[in-house]
Amino acid sequence: MEGVTDSGLANLPASDRPDVAARLRTALLGASFTADGLLELLGAPAYAALARSETVPALRATRGDTPLETLVRLFLLQQPVPHARAADFLPVGDLLETGWLTRAGGDEVAASVDVRPYGGPDGEDWFIVSDLGCAVGGAGGIGQRNEEVVLGVGGASTTLAGITVRAPVAAALDLGTGSGIQALHAARHATRVTATDLNPRALHITALTLALSGAPAADLREGSLFEPVRDGETYDLIVSNPPFVISPGARLTYRDGGMSGDDLCRSLVQQAGERLTEGGFAQFLANWQHVAGEDWQDRVRSWVPRGCDAWIVQREVQDVNQYAELWLRDSGDHRGDPTEYQARYDAWLDEFEARKVKGVGFGWITLRKTGAAVPSVTVEEWPHSIEQPLGDTIRAHFDRLDYLRDHDDADLLEGHFRLAVEVVQEQVGLPGAEDPEHVVLRQHRGMRRATKVDTVGAGFAGVCDGTLSAGRILDAIAQLMGEDPVLLRDRTPAQIRLLVEQGFLEPAG
Repeated sequence: MEGVTDSGLANLPASDRPDVAARLRTALLGASFTADGLLELLGAPAYAALARSETVPALRATRGDTPLETLVRLFLLQQPVPHARAADFLPVGDLLETGWLTRAGGDEVAASVDVRPYGGPDGEDWFIVSDLGCAVGGAGGIGQRNEEVVLGVGGASTTLAGITVRAPVAAALDLGTGSGIQALHAARHATRVTATDLNPRALHITALTLALSGAPAADLREGSLFEPVRDGETYDLIVSNPPFVISPGARLTYRDGGMSGDDLCRSLVQQAGERLTEGGFAQFLANWQHVAGEDWQDRVRSWVPRGCDAWIVQREVQDVNQYAELWLRDSGDHRGDPTEYQARYDAWLDEFEARKVKGVGFGWITLRKTGAAVPSVTVEEWPHSIEQPLGDTIRAHFDRLDYLRDHDDADLLEGHFRLAVEVVQEQVGLPGAEDPEHVVLRQHRGMRRATKVDTVGAGFAGVCDGTLSAGRILDAIAQLMGEDPVLLRDRTPAQIRLLVEQGFLEPAG
């Protein structure tokens, strides 16, 4: 691991014994210690409770003596188990020697790290390693014990994994790798994976996650943001779930960026452009400030580096009080001394007040390196439900941008289009009315958008199956409606362009 120091690695298993990790993996799989195995053993309610860091239902469901029950208590619930029982199905001697297990009392062993089964997108049996008690993202108070703690998989981690564009690439970069979940996903389709983190403990745990999951080793480098990236290095894919929390100070390494306001996210986005290969994607989760007297869309639009298309989606906005309370609960401050809690709350609000911040937005930022003379930057608010994974949807968005950029209105009329999969038409109006007040096209996949269309737009979309050109369809509609076909051809391309841009229509070759 390039540049990785030995500090902060206490009580972790050795990362230079892949043979032991392989034997442990074999034992875990042999006992069905997998995502599917856990669901079958625990049942859906107890399994869901584990995702909320609630262990009582799982403890009740693992009171037997089977190998799987023993492994759940050992690696997920942090309960000591009898040495003799563990030795029946685990290479206990090797695990004690390399630090995966420790002795607890006279005749018991305990886990040194949390190991959680994780199902890959194609049914792979993976294992995510994290610090004890940290399998679920969101520390829930553990940050007060160790500011460099490494969390497991949380909602943010799975969100980023789901929106990432997946295609075979030569080189991928995971900035701020944490427990290694993004590097693990990237290893499926990237020839070379580089993972960086400011926290050497995170890099060590990433190495364990990859080894225990049977994935190729990554190039692990210690440092902040793009500092570990060498001059001239570029990547086809860059992903980051950075420590984006806007906080007074950098108390907790796993979440606090240590820069003023949203400067860390801004720096990350702005510096990504020069590290991308032509056509390469960079995808981030981020927070951004809503400042009094400033349009938040203009703020994040200004982050986009030159030579990049961008799609920025704001998923949620919290006022400053909600935001401070969320992250004070995350670090467990609400459980501590009330005076100290109030002081930290005040410090957070003082920081926001000084910067005239009224709220904080959360969302996704996707960049794509382009050679276009005028890159496209789309910034939108979309708090509605979506269907993950969205990687293919995001890649298709940029493909459609290219198509629209290369086709003027005359080209659109010559083009052939196909209605996207699972788009339905809804007619909205008063019950019993002869005609609907308006017609809505609705997607049931991906972003699940809905858009109002007029009679022409609805009729046009309904017959788009790729066989007829747009112009010929409009001529037929004009004849049916008794309209001037020239005027209809003149006014409709803008609507076609919007339907293509939003994914309701797809170019048919």
